[in-house]
Amino acid sequence: MKSSLNEMNKFKLFLLLLLSSFFIPQILNAQRTFKVVLDAGHGGSDPGNLGNSHQEKDIVLKITKEVGRLLSKEPGIEIIYTREDDTFVELHERGRIAHQAKANIFVSIHCDAYDSPAAYGAGTFVLAVKGNTGNFRVAQKENSSIFLEDNYKEKYGGFDPNSPESVIGLTMMQEEHFDESLILASFIQQRLVGDLKRKDRLVRQGNFLVLRETFMPSVLVEAGFLTNKKEGEYLNSKKGQMEVATAIYKGILAYKKHVDANTVIEKPPVEVVEKKKVPEKRVIKGVDFKVQISSSTKKVKTDSYNFKGLKGVERVRVGAHYKYYFGKTSDYNEVKSLQSEAKAKGYTSSFIVAFKNGTKISVKDALDGK
Repeated sequence: MKSSLNEMNKFKLFLLLLLSSFFIPQILNAQRTFKVVLDAGHGGSDPGNLGNSHQEKDIVLKITKEVGRLLSKEPGIEIIYTREDDTFVELHERGRIAHQAKANIFVSIHCDAYDSPAAYGAGTFVLAVKGNTGNFRVAQKENSSIFLEDNYKEKYGGFDPNSPESVIGLTMMQEEHFDESLILASFIQQRLVGDLKRKDRLVRQGNFLVLRETFMPSVLVEAGFLTNKKEGEYLNSKKGQMEVATAIYKGILAYKKHVDANTVIEKPPVEVVEKKKVPEKRVIKGVDFKVQISSSTKKVKTDSYNFKGLKGVERVRVGAHYKYYFGKTSDYNEVKSLQSEAKAKGYTSSFIVAFKNGTKISVKDALDGK
């Protein structure tokens, strides 16, 4: 009897170890999953542009699915599509899909069109953070999809895609993601231009409804002009679609590496201790840690009443934007506490940044002593 019990206990232990070896890595990987929402523009009753008799909706779907296929081979990346077939998906629904998935980034893929057949080249857009009407033509074309939606005026608060005035001042909530959207857009644009030698139509701002509906780093890629005979044929070819998809994939991968370099993954607690311990100091000499709580085009006084009671907020101008930082310490554990305080006040997207001799470096490099 005793022998059989020992054998049973050994079996239970073996089973426990087997299950642990399977589930624990899955849990850790799930915590580190980088979620990418890929949005093929248009679809169904909305064909997009029909330059040179090509159908934008079909071309961008093929490019999008190839981007997803390539990314799905990378460890730690999960792909979510807003559409996987010839279906019309409303613009606000595309944003809802991204939010429901708690996506890290949103990438919408399109092809451009213009009255002149001479226009060509690739461009990547981020949402305009103020009254930027310089790229109104492109935004107007892509936003016209809302006319196919029922009750679009109620859904989008009276938004008129044909009115430049309607697109001014609608993007305050996205400002905190503007910097990261620019970085993502730059990585993708570098690949489209550098790898494929496409004409560089630059990273620009546009008032796109599909980006307005997302609250995460988001970009819209215009892969080229279907109205240009040579470029239209290239984008309609399997070779062109594979090359464009590969460039976008490499850009997204480069952005993920950027995120990983600035993310410190903490080890989960092994057990709950009865008495809460005060974390030991983790001082990194020569490094200042701060919590970035906001990035905006608006210059706001740093008084606590403007920042939900947070005291000691610092404002720094970087280009056309103002960065707002909370706290300053060389102790990494202390800055984590400051970040928790900022999040408790409502700054849920706040993140830790590091500076060495006044120059911004990655948090990972700061902790590694680089």
